[in-house]
Amino acid sequence: MKGPLFYSKILLFGEHGINKGSKGLSIPYNFYNGGLKVNDTETPEAKKSNESLKGFVSYLEQLQSEEPELVTFDLLTLRLNVEAGMYFDSSIPQGYGIGSSGALVAAIYDQYANDKITVLENLTRDKLFQLKKIFSRMESYFHGTSSGLDPLNSYLSIPILINSHDNIEATGIPMQNLQGKGAVFLLDSGIVKETAPMVQIFMESLKDKGFRAMVKNQFTKYTDVCIDNFLHGDIKALFSNTKKLSKVVLNNFKPM
Repeated sequence: MKGPLFYSKILLFGEHGINKGSKGLSIPYNFYNGGLKVNDTETPEAKKSNESLKGFVSYLEQLQSEEPELVTFDLLTLRLNVEAGMYFDSSIPQGYGIGSSGALVAAIYDQYANDKITVLENLTRDKLFQLKKIFSRMESYFHGTSSGLDPLNSYLSIPILINSHDNIEATGIPMQNLQGKGAVFLLDSGIVKETAPMVQIFMESLKDKGFRAMVKNQFTKYTDVCIDNFLHGDIKALFSNTKKLSKVVLNNFKPM
């Protein structure tokens, strides 16, 4: 067995903030990908992935039992495949925030969900929101709290604009200009961090009145305007506002 590939993503703007009302913009990043496999490979990576899948299957069984109206799976086939050694063969780096668990969630939903919403359908806002809700509950196994955005982006492989918690839509982004002077790129910090502890730090910080005010009046403000600048191709304003956003992040998000 070899399943289809699902790609990593870049949450260009909105990290943490999308859980507290800011806009967000997530774009596919096709350089890294992953897919479900069952074969005779017994590498340490395959064994580790398979063990992780066993726990995930148990979580999905509980999720289906508690919320059958949300999503159901072919759990019998899923468990049989996991017991046969199925693993997630992935080139997506873990601990870098580019959607390693999101791609796994998308792959499991695609392969085993009953009555799944497919990418071939007319993806209305209601369907996008339903997918996001399903993926949020699924990915919570890995992060404790999940917006569901990473699996959604990986599953659809199109740019996603988050206007609010319950208002998301597919969007277009400016076309590449190979002669252009501006670009978005990834810089490897060499620092690996788990997502769940970072989310927990952010949520704990929100208990502080001053931090909440900063998120509302500065972080959300500059996040939203950066997204608008990017989508409209206003590079000059984008650089200016990205600098302001970066200053806010540097001054207030160091623990994260």
